[in-house]
Amino acid sequence: MPEPIQTPEPLPLRVSVILLAYNQAPGVRRALAALEQSERRQQIEILVVDCASTDGTSKIDAEFPAVQMLRLPHHIGAGRALNIGVRTAKADYVLFLTPDVEVQPNTVMALADALDADATTVAGCPLLTDASGQPTPRLYKIPAPAAVTAPRAAQSVDLSEPNPTVEFPSLDALMVRRQFIGAMNYFDQRYGHYWVDAELAMQIRRAAKKIRLYPAVRAVLHPGPDPLEGDSLAEADRVNGAAEFAGKYEIGRAHV
Repeated sequence: MPEPIQTPEPLPLRVSVILLAYNQAPGVRRALAALEQSERRQQIEILVVDCASTDGTSKIDAEFPAVQMLRLPHHIGAGRALNIGVRTAKADYVLFLTPDVEVQPNTVMALADALDADATTVAGCPLLTDASGQPTPRLYKIPAPAAVTAPRAAQSVDLSEPNPTVEFPSLDALMVRRQFIGAMNYFDQRYGHYWVDAELAMQIRRAAKKIRLYPAVRAVLHPGPDPLEGDSLAEADRVNGAAEFAGKYEIGRAHV
């Protein structure tokens, strides 16, 4: 009697990609097509959190059957939307991604491998480049509470240094330990759509943990307009978020 064929056990999920989208169908389609080419794709969970788009974004999962679409009834802001994504995620690492970013085949797993190797590092980001390969990093200094209304100051980083620590990377492409986000009680939803990125950077700093840039890991940034640009409610939300950040951390100015 022939031996039964042994079916290999499925590999455990390692990374949950959370892509937040609103009326950005072309970018979402490009970002998902790149993610589908990732190394060890079977260990990657891809979640698209769609904030009630009207341009067809919410139907793109029909083109990518392995992608899970989380359709929100209206635009509830990045704080709440990302919390829904993180609570849905099953992997130990979450990679926040915007539709403007096109990963390379090794981007996702290279970031996970790097975080595996350093327990003191809570989050890591790839080096963002333009289509020609020129670096276009989106790295900033954490703003002091008294300076939240000023333009965000860029953080200069020596790209020849191996895996430098950074203060405040954007959420265009940032991998974070999911356990840490849970430990900080998820994103403070008082921020609405803006300033959740600064809140995450501040929480990591206050926990005496590190965020690293991995220059050898790359992703291509295709800058697009803010889909909420010109929206008066969104602009008010931005101002309110800045005030919330300033008020929350005014007492702890020594930490900034």
